[in-house]
Amino acid sequence: MNTVFAAPVFDSTVIFEGNELFKGRSAAENWAKKLGAELDCVTTVQKTGTGWVICGNVDGEDCIWAVFGQRLKRINRE
Repeated sequence: MNTVFAAPVFDSTVIFEGNELFKGRSAAENWAKKLGAELDCVTTVQKTGTGWVICGNVDGEDCIWAVFGQRLKRINRE
C-alpha cells in the first residue's frame, strides 16, 4: 500500500511566494484528512495568499504542507 506522500496530487494548484498551494479549499480539506490519518494527527487547512495549505502538529512541531511535483511537501513559513 502506498502512503499519502506517494500518491499524486492532481488537484488544481496556484503558486504563491514560490510555493505551490491548493487552489480550492475542498481539495486541501480532502488531502488534510488523508494526511491526518497517515500521520495520526489533527490537520486543518488555512488560506495563504491565493491558495490553501494543510496545517498540523507532528511530534510537538507545527507543520505546514503544500504541493511539490504532484506530491505533498512540508514547507517552512517565515
